[in-house]
Amino acid sequence: MAPTATLDASDITEKARRDLLQLLEGVRGKKNLVIEKSLAGPVGLFVKFSTLQEYGVDKVFFLENNNVDSTQRNVVFLARGEKARQVQAIAEQIKRVRRESKQDHEFSIFWVPRRTLVSDQILEETGVLGEVNVVEFPMYFVPLEKTVLSLEMDDAFGDIYLRRDPTAIFLAARALMLLQKSQGLFPRILGKGENAKSLANMLLHMRAEEDIDASSDPSNAHVHSFDLTPSATIDNLIIIDRGVDFPTVLLTQLTYEGLIDETFGIQNNQTEVDSSITGAAPSQPPPQQTSGANSQAPAVQPPASSALKRKILLDSTDKLYTQLRDANFAIVGTLLSRVARRLQSDYDSRHKANQSINELREFVNKLPSYQAEQASLKIHISLADELKKVTNGDLFLRVLEVQQNLAAGADPSTVHEIIEELIARDCPLTTVLRLLCLESSVSGGLRQRDLEHFKRQVLQGYGYQHLLTFAALEKIGLLIPRVSAGAGAYLNPLANPSGAATVTDYNLVRKSLKLFVDDVNESEPNDIAYVFSGYAPLSVRLVQCILQKPYLAQLTNPRTTPALNSQPSTATASGNWKGFEDVLARIKGPTVDEVQKGHNAAASQARKTLQGSGGGQVKTSIVFFLGGVTFAEIAALRYINGQLGEKRRLIVATTGMIKGDTAVGAGVEGRSFKTR
Repeated sequence: MAPTATLDASDITEKARRDLLQLLEGVRGKKNLVIEKSLAGPVGLFVKFSTLQEYGVDKVFFLENNNVDSTQRNVVFLARGEKARQVQAIAEQIKRVRRESKQDHEFSIFWVPRRTLVSDQILEETGVLGEVNVVEFPMYFVPLEKTVLSLEMDDAFGDIYLRRDPTAIFLAARALMLLQKSQGLFPRILGKGENAKSLANMLLHMRAEEDIDASSDPSNAHVHSFDLTPSATIDNLIIIDRGVDFPTVLLTQLTYEGLIDETFGIQNNQTEVDSSITGAAPSQPPPQQTSGANSQAPAVQPPASSALKRKILLDSTDKLYTQLRDANFAIVGTLLSRVARRLQSDYDSRHKANQSINELREFVNKLPSYQAEQASLKIHISLADELKKVTNGDLFLRVLEVQQNLAAGADPSTVHEIIEELIARDCPLTTVLRLLCLESSVSGGLRQRDLEHFKRQVLQGYGYQHLLTFAALEKIGLLIPRVSAGAGAYLNPLANPSGAATVTDYNLVRKSLKLFVDDVNESEPNDIAYVFSGYAPLSVRLVQCILQKPYLAQLTNPRTTPALNSQPSTATASGNWKGFEDVLARIKGPTVDEVQKGHNAAASQARKTLQGSGGGQVKTSIVFFLGGVTFAEIAALRYINGQLGEKRRLIVATTGMIKGDTAVGAGVEGRSFKTR
């Protein structure tokens, strides 16, 4: 396809919706839909169950429940083809339905986002490949917001860093390649980290393959159209390898949205809380027994226990939530109070004497929006009240004390007593491990003696199966003995023959990039550090190294830098790492800087002229987080976007959302030793 003018998330949403409905329409007649649980939420973001019913879907089942029935002749499976266990589950259910049903069935499998050789081999070995219609549903990026795109791969962090499975990197490359086909080449690809380098290399390799295909078949118009020129609207792609910045994930997020995720969890723009906190959901007609769905995603009939839970939508359709989500939680109460007073004033105005008919009509027209905002206010007051109880708790404050001290560069031994106390109090294992991993990440590993001490305490307190947990966390790189990094590598990061640092010198980087700000302003932020009440995410500082050079130079070197406005400068550099090479050398992993140009310079110039010089266009930078991004980082990037002015737009893309419990949980051993 020809490159389009701007990157619009609604186009991605509409394409995914259209593709799915066309696939369903291709299966004639009524059908039962069997969907993988992890896909129900993403699919629910762009198509409702009522729409699926219009396209012949009768019942919806979760693949994991293994309860699909034979009421319909057509059975459609919607699942990821990358995981062998999902493929095996589909094969077993097809065989069971055939064995138990008295009628013939037509089976279809929609693999997301692609069909794989592994899936075909498993289906063939189980004897069902010849009996099913297999197609691809190329759903890659799912827009969570207009400026947030996610692959929604829940296992990406564990796959990349624990299991060393490159599938997530490959799918990320495919997704970014599709953006290049629609928008034009990324003029510059920048990044930091070993996996960022792998992703950049895959993108360059895929482009080379497309060029070869185009040259070998000039008559193919679709292939030939990929003879792309650099995009006129996208300025660069910035790839952040999650492994470069573990501390940001391990710290407790202190924005409103981040704290909701830490406390209740957010999945696919929804959080689920106890109905005793927010009250019961508005009464709705009971769902039919023949199908089950909520307003956002297809689902089976919920179990009885879920009746005590209420799902709350958290996205930009809620105007109040848009105002609250990026704010530091310390000021959320003030913001809610301000909104409550405004609503009260608006309602009181209806009693004003001598109102004209037009004034009354205007008030009546606004009444639905007032009622919606009042309902939203009630929900967020309830959520904020519950979060306040958490943040005022002794456990939260003790954990936060340890985190702030470690992030500020304090001697780690000064917080060991608190960590020992938390273990003795039997606080959640993930909380203890997050603190130990945080110390490891900012100190280049734990001293062997300290690591053995805490390992012994955890094993005695939480179970000896966690020997496997410690092994997994070490493999990920979250919790390592200092000696394993090599004393020479820690003191001299450039000891690696490749020239890339093997361990981040956190103390030097903290000072060089001002990762901790003592006098942070939470109510009127003047730096991204407000999202952690003092700590500035390293990942976002790396973005500032490219997009806000003058501001970052002033922040880190105020005496030698010419006086600038106290707010981050809207001026951007040419989009490279220039000026920060020394500090980048002290951060682990290679540094990426690739320039992409069109093959035909004359054609490139002609297309650029046709598209306009770009002087009045909004330039877009795509920041891709490989391995996951936190809501606090998204809030920090939104803050930067606001400082860059109207001519610059940041789009956050990621393999999925992540938080500290998720990262540590990837290595936690869930099984336990059985006692006789």
